[in-house]
Amino acid sequence: MSGYIDPTAPAIESLSNLSQQHPDQSSIYADFSNLLSSKLYHQLTVSIHSFVSVQDNLRTEPSNNLFILFNTVLTPIAAKLNPLTLSRIAAHVATSLSINDFEAARALLETLVEEFEKKDGNNSSSSNTTAKLFTESKKYFLMLKEMETASTSTTASTSTTVVESIKSFLSKNKSLLTELANSTESDLAIVHSAYYECAMTYRKAVGPPEAFYKEAISYLHYTPLDTISPTKAQYDLATDLSLSALTGKGVYNFGEVVHNNKLILDVLRGTENEYLVKLMQASAEGDVDSLERISTDYAAAIAKQPALVSRADVVKEKITLLALVNMVFERPSSERTLSFEDIATKTKMPLEQVELIIMRALSLGLIKGSMDEVEQTVDVTWVMPRVLDEEHMRQLAGRFGEWAVKVSQTREYMTEHVPVTFG
Repeated sequence: MSGYIDPTAPAIESLSNLSQQHPDQSSIYADFSNLLSSKLYHQLTVSIHSFVSVQDNLRTEPSNNLFILFNTVLTPIAAKLNPLTLSRIAAHVATSLSINDFEAARALLETLVEEFEKKDGNNSSSSNTTAKLFTESKKYFLMLKEMETASTSTTASTSTTVVESIKSFLSKNKSLLTELANSTESDLAIVHSAYYECAMTYRKAVGPPEAFYKEAISYLHYTPLDTISPTKAQYDLATDLSLSALTGKGVYNFGEVVHNNKLILDVLRGTENEYLVKLMQASAEGDVDSLERISTDYAAAIAKQPALVSRADVVKEKITLLALVNMVFERPSSERTLSFEDIATKTKMPLEQVELIIMRALSLGLIKGSMDEVEQTVDVTWVMPRVLDEEHMRQLAGRFGEWAVKVSQTREYMTEHVPVTFG
């Protein structure tokens, strides 16, 4: 008589129990059971990942079905599974646990990290190390979310310890992320997304706003908007991104948000924070008139945003400087000698303050050139590169056309008036 025991038997029994507990999902659990019995592990993990990714599939009575699925079905065969796919499933399960129990969620991810460490140590080329980076990013992200929702009983020392551990993690793994950026594996965008989600949330907690802005832009670069859920997360990100752009030190290329990440701003349209979209657009164009109008029309809403109230002078200076930058950009390179009077008109600033505005723009590297205080002019030789919208692209195309005509005319002139020299 054979003493063979099927190692998948407990998992199949667990799936059968889940089918009985949740009849509306019984066909799904039956599919999982068939894939497991057939040892089709790749198809099994893909199917389970799709299942746990849908929040409506979560059942918490009599217990968390997603956790049971992970713990009884996937954990026993973890060595046979793709580490990153396993980590992605674990992240969804941990998120479901964090609704009621942050400690259980953190423990799940920590256990998985320990398993990856045992297998491959610090070999950055290992798929386990890649999965470990993803899992740790998700773990620290959940810890930051726990801090946001923690009661006043959470001590300052505890928060400081958590923040310092996250800071260390982000710093230590930045070089690893750079190595991964040179990889050809397409799914590594998921790892970058998780890392920058953690970095962005960390910067939201500790500041400064310009650092948050940088991490948020990187996060959006690797993360399709439709994968950010729930909708409130999109709304919060759009709000925070706008505020950090407006108030962050050294953030002047608003086109990165207004044009390259237009969809995230569209989330705010039709909401109480729609004025932020208008502020961002006015800033991108250096439109001082619009800024004044928006400030008047939405005074009550703006007053509710401490970041805008406390840094109102910063926002005003930014738009003033960008008005100058936009003024330069709209002119052909051969017509970039600007009078102080024209600058005062464009920026809505007193004539006697124009020199200070120019000096500020020069010191920040927004423009390069020379100023003539006697003639009251500035000759601009370079202007900060910017993200262009369709209208600016059309204007640029028109300038290229004018340039091509001038080149052609010069060639014809040279052909007619310069004698040919024979060697």
